[in-house]
Amino acid sequence: MDNFMLMLGWFGIFAPMALGSIGSGVGCSISGQAACGAMLDVESGYGKFIGLSALPSSQGILGIVIMFILMGTPLTVDTAPALFAIGLLAGLSLMLTSLYQGKAIASAIHASKNKPEIFGLSIAPAAMVEGFSVFTFVFALVLAGKIAA
Repeated sequence: MDNFMLMLGWFGIFAPMALGSIGSGVGCSISGQAACGAMLDVESGYGKFIGLSALPSSQGILGIVIMFILMGTPLTVDTAPALFAIGLLAGLSLMLTSLYQGKAIASAIHASKNKPEIFGLSIAPAAMVEGFSVFTFVFALVLAGKIAA
């Protein structure tokens, strides 16, 4: 039973990095595909689409930082459930926000390729999704600091 608990703790430590990176990869792919499609329709100014398509990568970075913070907590049978819960839930949140941010960016690219003057407004939904990733990051750090060693 102790080995199982420790295994769950290790899973929780690495889950934010793994799930955040998976989500970032898929989110960047979704937005990158939209950027490539937009390049076929516009003659210039598509560099902003390429730059915007990298935005979902931030969740992978946040997941790496959470992983390092969780690694600083001694892994024991008593701390393993907290590490598992924080890591898994933070990882799922980062993964899903990456996916949906990629979709929001794809929509922004599609809208602004036909109407370039709305580019700034069209990225607002993607920025709001990023805010939820930051909330996850902050709450994971606060909770990780409350784990009694």
